[in-house]
Amino acid sequence: MNNSTVLLLFPITVAVIMLGLGLTLTAEDFRRVLKRPRAMVVCLVVQMVVLPAICLGLVVAFGLRPELAIGMMLLAASPGGSTASLYSHLFKGDVALNISLTAVNSVLAMFTLPLIVNLSVTGFLGADSSIGLQFDKVVQVFSIVLVPIAIGMALRAKFPAFAVRMERPVKVLSVIVLVMMIASVISGLGEEVFQILGEIIAVVVLFNLFGMAIGYFGPRLAGVGPRESTASAFEIGLHNAPLSIAIAMSPTLLNSTEMAMPSVTYGFVMFFTAVIFGLVVARRARNAAVATPSRT
Repeated sequence: MNNSTVLLLFPITVAVIMLGLGLTLTAEDFRRVLKRPRAMVVCLVVQMVVLPAICLGLVVAFGLRPELAIGMMLLAASPGGSTASLYSHLFKGDVALNISLTAVNSVLAMFTLPLIVNLSVTGFLGADSSIGLQFDKVVQVFSIVLVPIAIGMALRAKFPAFAVRMERPVKVLSVIVLVMMIASVISGLGEEVFQILGEIIAVVVLFNLFGMAIGYFGPRLAGVGPRESTASAFEIGLHNAPLSIAIAMSPTLLNSTEMAMPSVTYGFVMFFTAVIFGLVVARRARNAAVATPSRT
């Protein structure tokens, strides 16, 4: 399969991934938001406002070239994915909160993502740039994200047994799709990959670590419990890399290999940093549990 064919298949493969996400969601995941408003509000404010501001500060501080800066902002605007729930489960976070956050973030991102991307394009490339997510492109993003999620939720409600059986195949497909996307980006850039990697690796790592840290300590400072804060840390710190890669690479959207590189790098980095962060948080929780009886 040649590179151009892979590019054309990006919207379809992302739609399949979003369908898989929808198969794991129910209406209760959205209703649950009303039952824990503090945790949800704090997490969403951090996700939608604080994190993009941190990302902007990093790209300006490191002086990234415009295309890479826009790619970082695209990544910051992307919602969390199923990976967040997996790490939350491994490190005893509130997985139900992860699922609810993913559901709400996926909806909100369809409005905030085009806004952040367009503002970034204007700021880094100028107002006369032809790159961006205009209305017709926003509709395309909406169609490859929310429509498949809605279909998946409908299938989950109507055929729950089928939805459960499909979870594993879709997860395997997600990994295959991510590998295809990364291979497509690397082949498109050639030897320039190493130069770009040298430019962005520090920014990507810091962004990932800052995201998980603010995702954990922000809710904790607001009085949210440790399990919910752990869930928030992974939801805010682990973004949907395949979605942002697809938006960057798709010929009908941003059509930029360079803009995809931050998400490609992030897709590798986050698996390792998430384990380290999870071990630190788990150790912190154990120490707190041991210290609590001595205070009473």
